[in-house]
Amino acid sequence: MLFFCEINLDAYDLYLVAMSSIYLAGKVEEQHLRTRDIINVSHRYFNPGSEPLELDSRFWELRDSIVQCELLMLRVLRFQVSFQHPHKYLLHYLVSLKNWLNRYSWQRTPISVTAWALLRDSYHGGLCLRFQAQHLAVAVLYLALQVYGVEVPAEGEAEKPWWQVFSDDLTKPIIDNIVSDLIQIYAMDTEIP
Repeated sequence: MLFFCEINLDAYDLYLVAMSSIYLAGKVEEQHLRTRDIINVSHRYFNPGSEPLELDSRFWELRDSIVQCELLMLRVLRFQVSFQHPHKYLLHYLVSLKNWLNRYSWQRTPISVTAWALLRDSYHGGLCLRFQAQHLAVAVLYLALQVYGVEVPAEGEAEKPWWQVFSDDLTKPIIDNIVSDLIQIYAMDTEIP
């Protein structure tokens, strides 16, 4: 997605970029995928019921295009392809929060399920690219608590808000921006004809 922030969408074949992105993501996450598999799956997806591509000039041209597009993507991204996922932070925050809340509040409300769902949905927009992973994890947890009206115990007597315990540099305006952007993602879904 960051690639599309840097370039003109009309300048490149989106399907080629998608195949190259899968190829590059497999390398980054150390889940190496064969180029042939990516080509065959993509070909079958766009041409249901067809046979896999033969190893002819068309196949080799597509393979070379994927590799060239991968190199272009790396240059555009300035070889910054590592990404910190917010999921590990959310997991730790949920465990901590579960210990803070009383058992009844935790069991009667699906806070963790809702927070995970919100985090998954945040990937439909550019939230994971615009905000730090820790901030995103806290914001979805904050929203999940707000949705169910659950308050963190002793928040009023604490020196700082519960969310700042998880991330010192997090502010309420940052949380509000993330929550607002997340709600916009849901609003986009209702606007689709």
